[in-house]
Amino acid sequence: MNARKSISGHLGNVEEAYPGSATDSVVYVVVDDSDVRDGLKQLLESVGLTCVTFRSAAEFLLNKQTGDANCLILDVRLPGIGGLDFQRELAKARINIPIIFITGYGDIPMTVKALKGGAAEFLAKPLREQDVLDAVNAALKRDRAMRGQIKELQNLQTRFEMLSDREREMMAFAVAGLLNKQIAAKTGLTEGTVKVHRHNLMKKLGATSVPELVRMAYLLGIARPQ
Repeated sequence: MNARKSISGHLGNVEEAYPGSATDSVVYVVVDDSDVRDGLKQLLESVGLTCVTFRSAAEFLLNKQTGDANCLILDVRLPGIGGLDFQRELAKARINIPIIFITGYGDIPMTVKALKGGAAEFLAKPLREQDVLDAVNAALKRDRAMRGQIKELQNLQTRFEMLSDREREMMAFAVAGLLNKQIAAKTGLTEGTVKVHRHNLMKKLGATSVPELVRMAYLLGIARPQ
């Protein structure tokens, strides 16, 4: 049985086993073997995923990524730069796409190296359809969660920039655990004025409690986790 048949030979049961797919997700495949590459594309598209294939890492770099969530299926052995070296180059360029490695020549040290480098999964050939789909599903969820965190931080930074200097000062005191009375003593303000500033900064940031304010301060890099 050739590689293409081994990947996409039983698609009838795959759609039932796969827990749904998102049309706004894109799976990129970088594999030099045309049979494996075409088989992966057929498998992924059979469950409604968009799949874009490439023969080499260089081809992939010429492509502009799209989609609400992405992942990359990457062969360890490729013409030109190999998969593990390409993983390091992507990390240096801060392209944080979840990578699913595939290989017919894997060993434990290679697997450990890939996973330590942040790989989402490491699959050995011949590939099992459900293993591929499960790995892709997990990688897309991981990418979507990462994008959500980035968006949350960007929104938080925008709200933080709306704070006045006094409100930022109040925030620093609040996350340090100081009470209104203590802040008033340090700043020379009345306790009532401190309460107003704290109320305003909480409202602008969308914080409903001091623990949430502390978490926001940590995300913004202006406080250390306790």
